[in-house]
Amino acid sequence: MAATQFTDAYLVQEYVSGNEKALELLIKRHESKIFGFIYSKIADRDVANDIFQDTFIKVIRTLKSTSYNEEGKFLPWVMRIAHNLIIDHFRKNKKMPLYRETEEFSIFSVMSDDSLTIENQLIASQVEIDLRRIIHELPDDQKEVLMMRMYQDMSFKEISEITGVSINTALGRMRYALLNLRKVIDKHQIILTN
Repeated sequence: MAATQFTDAYLVQEYVSGNEKALELLIKRHESKIFGFIYSKIADRDVANDIFQDTFIKVIRTLKSTSYNEEGKFLPWVMRIAHNLIIDHFRKNKKMPLYRETEEFSIFSVMSDDSLTIENQLIASQVEIDLRRIIHELPDDQKEVLMMRMYQDMSFKEISEITGVSINTALGRMRYALLNLRKVIDKHQIILTN
């Protein structure tokens, strides 16, 4: 069974049907991208390996329970699991991710006092709810790119690889998503600031 000739959806179906080799092919196909994503957020190879293994334990449990809904989105689904496990790791250890000073990023931007009053917390929560509601009104292809970029912190290169489109198409979808969001916000006169 050559790994390149079968789609992810086919391999998932094969695995669910009892073909253990299919899962091995899926892991080999995506391990560098998934591990690279985890390692870029954790910066500790041992912890990244643990999270990678935990990610596939969750994948296996979900596939074995037959609650996985195949929509041709295997890799984004696995990346979302990995992302959630990374967040759980930071919450459990109550530490912030490692930040390095670069031209684009200054540590002082994270050190400001961002503590919110109760009123500001409620406003921020409502803004988040409104924004998610508006995002769900976008066409699926635009919504997918926007969610990957804004909520999963993926680069346009990663997005293009996962969605199977060119980087320019991913950039175009993001641009149209933002334009459409502005139109909806203007149309409904929604205020998204606190």
